Amino acid sequence: MKKLTKFALFAFALCAVGLPMASMAQDAVAEVTATDAMAAADSAMFTVNNTWMMVATFLVFIMHLGFAMVETGLTRAKNSVNILFKNTAIPAIGLLTYALIGFNLMYPGEMGVDWNGIFGFAGFGVSCPEGGLTSAYNPGYTYWTDFLFQGMFAATAATIVSGAVAGRIKLGPFLLFSTIYVALVYPWVGSWKWGAGWLAAKGFHDFAGSTLVHSVGGWGALAGIILLGPRLGKYVNGKTKAIMGHNMPLLTIGVFLLWLGWFGFNGGSVLSADPGGVSYVLVTTSLAAAAGIMGSMAMSWTVQKHPDLTMVLNGCLAGLVGITAGADVVSVSASVIIGLICGALAVVSVMMFDRLRLDDPVGATTVHLVCGVLGTLFVGIFANGATTTATGADLGYTISIGTQLLGIVSYAAACFPAAFVIFFVLKKTLGIRVSKEEELKGLDLGEHGMEAYPGFQFFTNV
Repeated sequence: MKKLTKFALFAFALCAVGLPMASMAQDAVAEVTATDAMAAADSAMFTVNNTWMMVATFLVFIMHLGFAMVETGLTRAKNSVNILFKNTAIPAIGLLTYALIGFNLMYPGEMGVDWNGIFGFAGFGVSCPEGGLTSAYNPGYTYWTDFLFQGMFAATAATIVSGAVAGRIKLGPFLLFSTIYVALVYPWVGSWKWGAGWLAAKGFHDFAGSTLVHSVGGWGALAGIILLGPRLGKYVNGKTKAIMGHNMPLLTIGVFLLWLGWFGFNGGSVLSADPGGVSYVLVTTSLAAAAGIMGSMAMSWTVQKHPDLTMVLNGCLAGLVGITAGADVVSVSASVIIGLICGALAVVSVMMFDRLRLDDPVGATTVHLVCGVLGTLFVGIFANGATTTATGADLGYTISIGTQLLGIVSYAAACFPAAFVIFFVLKKTLGIRVSKEEELKGLDLGEHGMEAYPGFQFFTNV
């Protein structure tokens, strides 16, 4: 009986010790399982984020074709090859210079450089830092995806300039300007905000580049047309002569390609595949574009007494540029108001530049400079005091009108003089304008020795 009792006590003791140990083992297994599940979820989300960023990169890339079609359609047939050549060379120049110097000039802090927020440089070339192919580099995408996405933005600044100076600028000097401006000026001023520089520290907000991309290109375009002068026959005896574009179908295709590309331009700037953030930005972007069409339609019909297709299509682009700075922070209704105002003012602005005898064949200074400035200012008006995005993400700063104005003025003070100096030096050394004979004959024959439409082209107008 005593042996039985001892055995029972021993069995009870084993149970008393074993049950907690078994429970602890189960907890440990559960903890490991949960950790593995979280790691798998993080890995899957990283893949989704990175995939969306690459898709956005593809969409921004197609915008260069859109710019080429818009510029070609809005100018004369005899300059088509020249325009297509420029718009082919610009993305190549942009990507190569961004790889050589631009990326590390724009994001020196991400490469580990301790800088003052005004100017920093992390060295020449691109190379994958430790962990660059994993979320250790960025929680949303890899180092290489980051470089390619940002590189697509870089060439856009020079593309904007191309349209404004079309029809009378020498190819070589223009390509030299593009190389210098994209390699040095664009990434340097871009670092002030997107590279966590001094404007970022002050709370300046430019979500996807109304100022950082579009007005930077716009200031360059303004400097170019001032130093170049107008096309022959544009301003005669104090009157403005309309020089019509030769291909409205190409223009229309180009605008719709740009609208499509803007889904990547703005949607990709969320820098993740966050469903709330991306979908909200795409809605405000599209509504602003649609409102820009309606605003320009109403204004052109009222002022010009007829609905002008070129004005309406530029109104679409004006709405897109205007919403780009605040697509993540303004309300849906505000995005419509921004698009309407930018679209309507685009018509007035084109006429204003003509009154100032500043010849811009495609309206680049209106769409990208005027509406880029307006869009940045509208962030301070419609999101004044905001500390979060429209989807609740923390901005880390408070948006104010004063800071938005500071950013606008700062970019104007840096970009316009820089572009003016580059163009001025080129004008005094190489010359930037083609001869009168070459301009009348067309840059296709003068610069390239070929025609875009052989057998169908007539040189009967000035």
